[in-house]
Amino acid sequence: MKQLIGLILGSASVWSCVGAEPGGGALPYRFTIAGAKETAPAVPASVELPAGLAKEAVSLWARQGDEWQAVPSQIDPANPRLLWWIATKAGIYEVRAGKQPSPHAVEAKQTEEELRVVIGDEPVLSYRHAPMPPPEGVNARYTRSGFIHPLYSPGGEILTAIHPRDHYHHMGLWSPWTNTTFAGKHVDFWNLNSGEGTVRFVRFESVTSGPVFGGFRAIQEHVALKTPGGETVVLEEVLDVRVWNVGGPAFLVDYTSIQRCVADQPLTLNAYRYGGFGFRGRAGWHTSNSGYLTSEGKTRANGHSSRARWCHAYGETPNGGAGVLFMSHPENREHPEPMRLWPNGANGGQDNMFFNFCPVQKKPWVLEPGRSYTLRYRMCIYDGKPAGTPAEPIWRAFAQPPKVVPNAIP
Repeated sequence: MKQLIGLILGSASVWSCVGAEPGGGALPYRFTIAGAKETAPAVPASVELPAGLAKEAVSLWARQGDEWQAVPSQIDPANPRLLWWIATKAGIYEVRAGKQPSPHAVEAKQTEEELRVVIGDEPVLSYRHAPMPPPEGVNARYTRSGFIHPLYSPGGEILTAIHPRDHYHHMGLWSPWTNTTFAGKHVDFWNLNSGEGTVRFVRFESVTSGPVFGGFRAIQEHVALKTPGGETVVLEEVLDVRVWNVGGPAFLVDYTSIQRCVADQPLTLNAYRYGGFGFRGRAGWHTSNSGYLTSEGKTRANGHSSRARWCHAYGETPNGGAGVLFMSHPENREHPEPMRLWPNGANGGQDNMFFNFCPVQKKPWVLEPGRSYTLRYRMCIYDGKPAGTPAEPIWRAFAQPPKVVPNAIP
């Protein structure tokens, strides 16, 4: 963890890129990252290519003294004008014709039930696309798809839980809304036993493996089950999950949810203490062996309903400490976002690791028909403990990544 943070310290928050766009999208296309001589190897960066290059096979090169060195790069499946790489140095870069062969360091492997993302031989996460039934003897209403479990630490420890006995509707990493109003009626997409709503996987828009990142874009539906006309799809969600090949001792994962109201009436997300992006920690994490630490210095004792840019959720495992640094993007609604943190007495102090960024905790949010709404989160998953580690630079690298400024190169 400290090694990763050391890589991110420095000029990550002040980088800028300058580029001279060739007429008509001709190659080579050159740009510069300005900043400290040594930048942040663990920071994903992107450059927007001229329109004429969007369909070309291209490669990225970095100037090293009098020579040029190929840099692993990858086109964004959702936007073919974006070329991604892991930023390593300030200096001059060049996009050239022709794709450089690079091994797929991050692979997304799909089975009939789940999609697994691995870095080399190390598992990072699994996304469940087939319906997952609850334990035997539990109401079938708790069946769900469209969630992440397991989420692994770099040391191979599972950090999430699903269908815990105290909350059978908790599903690892997932993001339904809880207290909503649609067509004049209450709809709960979170507490499945109510029978009011659920979230379902529909299809994959893309599945990606590559040298820079691997992951998927999944289409999910948020369904109201008891409307006068029967089941009604209220929200269509694009869930974009990316595992970055940062090459450090921690995993870096982006979780982006784009939700569009596809019904003919608005969905009102009522102000409520939880709902949206949530995490249920592994079984066995309780008051005395796990905790939270927020960007404002809050803990399990006083963190609930506070706001933060980031929050550690961590605990002990048989192989030592492990945790997740959850980060909220500055463009998210209500940023710094309110949070739901389970206090010391939750669940009688047992199995009480639950974290939730909740942008509707303080005030309601109306999702209008035909409009899309985006929430972006990043997770740094690590072995060890957060005490004394400067998480702020990791968040700044997420909040203020290198950007292209269209100025001529000197």
